[in-house]
Amino acid sequence: MSQPDALELAADVLIIGGGMAACWAAVAAARAGARVVLADKGFVGTSGVTATGGPNHWWVPPDADKRAAAIEERHARSFGLADRSWMARIIEETWRALPELAPYYPFDGDGRGGTFYAGVRGPEYMRALRRFASDRGVTILDHHPALELLTDDQGAVAGAAGHARLAGRPWSVQAPAVVLATGGCAFRSGLIGSHGNSGDGLLMAAEAGAALSGMEFSASYSLSPAWNSTRTLPYFAARFFDAAGRELDVPPPMSGEGAHLKALATAMREGPVLADLSDAPALLKHYLRRIQPASLPPFERRGIDLFEDRFPIGLFGEGTVRGTGGLRIVDDECRTSVAGLHAAGDCATRELVAGATSGGGAQNAAWALTSGRIAGGAAARAALRQGRHATRLRPAGRAGLRPASQVRPLDLFPVIPAVQACTIDFDGTLWRSEAKLTQAQSLLDGLWRDLADHGHATGLAQVHLREQAAMIASARWVGAAALARGESRGMHMRADAPDVDPALGRRLLTGGLDRVWTRFEPPLSLHASTGAAA
Repeated sequence: MSQPDALELAADVLIIGGGMAACWAAVAAARAGARVVLADKGFVGTSGVTATGGPNHWWVPPDADKRAAAIEERHARSFGLADRSWMARIIEETWRALPELAPYYPFDGDGRGGTFYAGVRGPEYMRALRRFASDRGVTILDHHPALELLTDDQGAVAGAAGHARLAGRPWSVQAPAVVLATGGCAFRSGLIGSHGNSGDGLLMAAEAGAALSGMEFSASYSLSPAWNSTRTLPYFAARFFDAAGRELDVPPPMSGEGAHLKALATAMREGPVLADLSDAPALLKHYLRRIQPASLPPFERRGIDLFEDRFPIGLFGEGTVRGTGGLRIVDDECRTSVAGLHAAGDCATRELVAGATSGGGAQNAAWALTSGRIAGGAAARAALRQGRHATRLRPAGRAGLRPASQVRPLDLFPVIPAVQACTIDFDGTLWRSEAKLTQAQSLLDGLWRDLADHGHATGLAQVHLREQAAMIASARWVGAAALARGESRGMHMRADAPDVDPALGRRLLTGGLDRVWTRFEPPLSLHASTGAAA
């Protein structure tokens, strides 16, 4: 129902989110001739994990042999779950897209008289993308968190509604095509730039009936100084020591992400672990501030020389931000399983290009860029074909918005520890087992029932309550998928099932709210590679 002070807009395409994927989607939709609204819970250009980093895109020259080799090298790490055609597609799309940003971003030279496009500085990159979108007529709504999707009489998504933080009023946008690019869920781990990544888009989509895929592949961590999340780049050159000065036997990251993380986590259980970068290459020392400017200030504030002094480190959970899971993509236009709804970036499953392992910075950045462009362009074409129809829309939101039973005060203090138990906690994530996952799911189910039955808030408190609901829902999907995949594959590691099961070389879908479900897709191929468990 319309409210007197509400902001009500109409558009061809609504994009929810404000990071890399959202901005590229907005540009693509606007260039296709659509009237575009971009609504973000933060400020477009500064919110999200890209703005605090230095993404290096998967960048392969248009040489058939080089591209084929790059695809095969990455596919071998995917444990049989990636799609070579999608991998080729994001390489080509990234190659064509980044030079388009040259009027807005000061790309560096490559040292050979050309331009170095692959690596960008996050803060400048996001500012450039904001200007790129604004110059193409995109209407940007900063500090406008979305609370729920709106659906038409046929159940197709046709807009969204939310709360304008600064104006303190509700807002809604009616649009025949919506792109969710709200990022992944980091479960409030403290990962730099991720505080707003609470799984909002996943919850909204599931309420409209969307399925998710790959949620079990979420055991990812960012290595940083213990007192402050920064970025992981410097630690590829690190050696590690315990408090007594004994060097630890830690496998390098590229030997298998699971082995590297397990070794560090095991040592951290015993006491502080110190990093030593005194042997780091001179090139890293020279370029770190340019590549990842957020990495050095935490050391400078403490008077620590990153490349001379040893310092304690910590692991900050990345959840589905650098993990693989997200909304299921059902076609080559980044549609979800719900009509009218597309997904891009970390909000969408990355299994198509990374399989059961993280794509790291390069593949992940290329996926965010490419899926954003694909989703935005496809949404615009679909909306322009359909046209805008005045119709009565139904709000799809439930938990925290429309309680199933009597409203009563809730104790939200247990939520964060519960969601982290099977998504970030070392024991429950790196050493999963049926018993641990079952226990965690039981606790999460109880929290979900309480919030869905009794939770209600208004104004800004409503945004907070929905974030809690989204994190609980996301953790339940992670736990259910991890429980259903009775093997160890890529980022999913089961202590009670340590081997790869060739019969499970399939993508695993999940979804549902009050009752979470899981279902394996048919096998991808008879010859899918399985790799080796980390």
